[in-house]
Amino acid sequence: MRLSLTARCNLACPYCCPDSHDPPELLTLTERVQLVSAAADLGFGRLRLTGGEPLLHRGLEELVSALQPLRGPQASSGSPGLSEIALTTNGVLLSAQRAQGLRAAGLDRITVSLDGTDGASVALMAGLAGGVAAGEAVLDKVLAALDHASAAGFDPAGGALKLNAVIARGRNEHQLLPLAELARQRGIELRLIEFMDVGNRNGWQPDLVLPAAEMVRRIGARWPLVPLGRQAHGTASRWRYRDGAGHLAVVASISAPFCGDCDRLRITADGVAYTCLFASSGLDLKPWLRRRAPSAAGETLGGAMRSLWSQRHDRYSEERAEEQSSGTVTTQRSHAEMAYLGG
Repeated sequence: MRLSLTARCNLACPYCCPDSHDPPELLTLTERVQLVSAAADLGFGRLRLTGGEPLLHRGLEELVSALQPLRGPQASSGSPGLSEIALTTNGVLLSAQRAQGLRAAGLDRITVSLDGTDGASVALMAGLAGGVAAGEAVLDKVLAALDHASAAGFDPAGGALKLNAVIARGRNEHQLLPLAELARQRGIELRLIEFMDVGNRNGWQPDLVLPAAEMVRRIGARWPLVPLGRQAHGTASRWRYRDGAGHLAVVASISAPFCGDCDRLRITADGVAYTCLFASSGLDLKPWLRRRAPSAAGETLGGAMRSLWSQRHDRYSEERAEEQSSGTVTTQRSHAEMAYLGG
């Protein structure tokens, strides 16, 4: 399950287009714990905290700490409970103190987003108005964040620290090899993500997508790769470098969709549940959390979540691929924005 803590962000990445304000009626700490508890009872074992930028949420460490009792077998349901709590961040606000605090609170893994290795590329992909200088400043902070996370005990060798990069054709595709080299030098797994048509305002076009297979081909030509495949229900296909310098992964939701075994449930910062990243609507869980509406009568929060999940039929990425293959043109659907859904 992916739980967004805020729709706000301190960057303005054009593929995400974050909001400058949060939606009304944000969930409280108690409501978030209640929601994760219900999900754990249903068998969700992995939780990822997202945004927007989750480090903007002042109660992040308190939330991670409050979720610790949900680890291990749950007496109320017999479910295995949470096995992992992870965080996705742009790293700009990840100081040494915060990295240590999150580790002490019980966070297991951190994934840091970085779409370039030079000031110009970072400025472009982060939507920075200050140009190269602003990009270099952000890059310095992100590289320092990787050091802080590693020093706090998030070991990249064990998969506790990873690097995400969204690649768009004609924008930052020239950063593929530099990003791979950076990750190899630091022993961090790099996850390359195809530019996706999430939301309605990121200007997505098919010709901006650099297929994952092409990314792998380019990197493999420089450093030979051995395929490891994609785990069941996983989003990333993985490779290992033949010379032993770590791993590479790609998320190919455009060119090789995996709707058939996707198991991600997304909860927004204001408590709306979405069963797909490309969904146009979701189920507001606040009536069950706050027991204030007729729809909550006679049904538990867990029951509402179970019903939502059992009725899901999302396969947007597969349908998109079928339409592109056949040349069929359909009216483009309206999607919720990535910053709202939590990516």
